[in-house]
Amino acid sequence: MTGSTAASFTADDYRARLERAARAAAEAGLAGLLVAPGPDLVWLTGYTPPAVTERLTLLVLAAGQDPVLVVPALEAPDAQQAAGAPALTLRDWTDGKDPYAATAALLDPRGRFGISDNAWALHLLALQQALPGSSYASLTEALPMLRAVKDAAELELMTAAGAAADAAFEEIQNVPFAGRRESEVAADLDRLLRRHGHEQVDFTIVASGPNGANPHHEAGDRVIERGDMVVLDFGGLKDGYGSDTSRTVHVGEPTDEERRVHDIVRAAQEAGFRAVRPGAACQDVDRAARAVIADAGYGAYFIHRTGHGIGVTTHEPPYMIEGEERPLVPGMCFSVEPGVYLPGRFGVRIEDIVTVTGDGGRRLNTTTRELVIVE
Repeated sequence: MTGSTAASFTADDYRARLERAARAAAEAGLAGLLVAPGPDLVWLTGYTPPAVTERLTLLVLAAGQDPVLVVPALEAPDAQQAAGAPALTLRDWTDGKDPYAATAALLDPRGRFGISDNAWALHLLALQQALPGSSYASLTEALPMLRAVKDAAELELMTAAGAAADAAFEEIQNVPFAGRRESEVAADLDRLLRRHGHEQVDFTIVASGPNGANPHHEAGDRVIERGDMVVLDFGGLKDGYGSDTSRTVHVGEPTDEERRVHDIVRAAQEAGFRAVRPGAACQDVDRAARAVIADAGYGAYFIHRTGHGIGVTTHEPPYMIEGEERPLVPGMCFSVEPGVYLPGRFGVRIEDIVTVTGDGGRRLNTTTRELVIVE
């Protein structure tokens, strides 16, 4: 099998996902789904093209027909090796032929289709030209929960990814912080994630001192000093499934205020976790965490959503944010990551990945949420 999806998935697993996606599309009133190379294609078929090029590769899930994967002829041998290939009909096309006409023949000319968010405009516009009566909606808009509920095998992989990130955090506490650049500690985190099985590292945020007040700070040349709070936020993909965790450490002894703010964020993170249960709304998790920070007088300094979904990508629906009334369902996986960011001074964020269980939630990150002192 090509790509980064774990090899433990079988053709039957992919067949079940394809059937599930087709049902979801029909229930959403769509004539089908068009899936370009990217995380949706990997999840549905186990296939990642050897290179992303201008040549059209597209999975067609249309009402009343078997799934068809349209691929360039020179890449068809790779597609045939994908774990999900037995659940598909492969239709290849050669250079010099019109792949859009071949694809259009598979589609309802007046249908409305869900299409991958990352599909190239080049391909979408060509399909629209071939089928001027057709219309399209992004998969995030049309089927935001398509990958949200994980099965038992996926949860096992998510748990392993979380444990690998935890192992990296345990080890990073032993490296020197004071006197080193943020970028050097970030490189250590990258190395540790890979040592513990990550094939892809998506981010290694190391935000020291005043940089900690920027939630998405890029680790840079600032030299970490004794007395700094340091926000660590890191993750990526292990066996095709995501990790993402944040802990805030302190170089040397913290001040009373730094301890107090950390305690507030820790209590907020605990409140968000305890709000997780089947049937609760996504926004309930955000409200629970945000209320703790607001009641402590720091509400204006919690400047982002409480969480995001995670799976074959490190950020995906659902989102834990006010206004998201979608109910939590067992098998959903998402972050719970409140924070307080004091401009020009320091920031604190604590993040676990949580999965919804039959009667509550389960953390996939289990390292201490107490303030860790580093040197």
